[in-house]
Amino acid sequence: MMKKKPQHFRCEIDGAVAKISLNRPERKNPLTFDSYAELRDWFRELAYSDEIHVVVFLPNGGNFSSGGDVHEIIGPLTKMSMKELLAFTRMTGDLVKAMLNCGKPIISAVEGVCAGAGAIIAMSSDLRVATADTKVAFLFNRVGLAGCDMGACAILPRIIGQGRANELLYLGRAMSGQEGYDWGFFNQLAESDELEAAAMAIAGRIVQGPTFANSMTKTMLNQEWSMSLDQAIEAEAQAQAICMQGNDFKRAYNAFVAKKRPVFEGD
Repeated sequence: MMKKKPQHFRCEIDGAVAKISLNRPERKNPLTFDSYAELRDWFRELAYSDEIHVVVFLPNGGNFSSGGDVHEIIGPLTKMSMKELLAFTRMTGDLVKAMLNCGKPIISAVEGVCAGAGAIIAMSSDLRVATADTKVAFLFNRVGLAGCDMGACAILPRIIGQGRANELLYLGRAMSGQEGYDWGFFNQLAESDELEAAAMAIAGRIVQGPTFANSMTKTMLNQEWSMSLDQAIEAEAQAQAICMQGNDFKRAYNAFVAKKRPVFEGD
């Protein structure tokens, strides 16, 4: 899957960084049944890749994603049975789970429209960079649906706080890039022509780090949501002991002794 060219989204491998984006800029990059499924499968396969260390999810044509395609997804959903609808909503949730469990940090570079499932993809990333005038909208209630879509009620409050998440999910209003930065949703703001470079600069720093240890950090950040404090501390003790057996830990020590900068190799 990592070597196979995707059919329903763009993917470019730049060293140890995978740059991906949706590929329907003329319609602000909506998701379809096919792109949902292919992204889910791609992120699942990514967990087993040793070549890719970071993913950068980019905008295309000035927009990130307008969410589910009105004509190719929303319309057909109104005609489906309950069994078919549940299969669809589980599939979209599986994309989020695949992103959380891929073992690689994901950076979303968000520009223009970022709505619905597009907002969920940004939310499910580890780091987010945006332009100040980006518009992020969890607009599910504006189409007659609950705000609890694809993990939004679990993940969004952990990023921006319960009250702010309540506001976005109940009202379905857009959050600007500046507002998202002030609220902690975005880690950094950049000008439109510098957005990809800003995201790639972060990716480059992560690639230079201890990639196995970074994967362990991502795993712990996700798994500890459902742990008690005692469980979390024990889990981190075990995770850190595993990392201490790695060669990158020894490389860091030897570099420190030699007063040099460590060069990590991910093992």
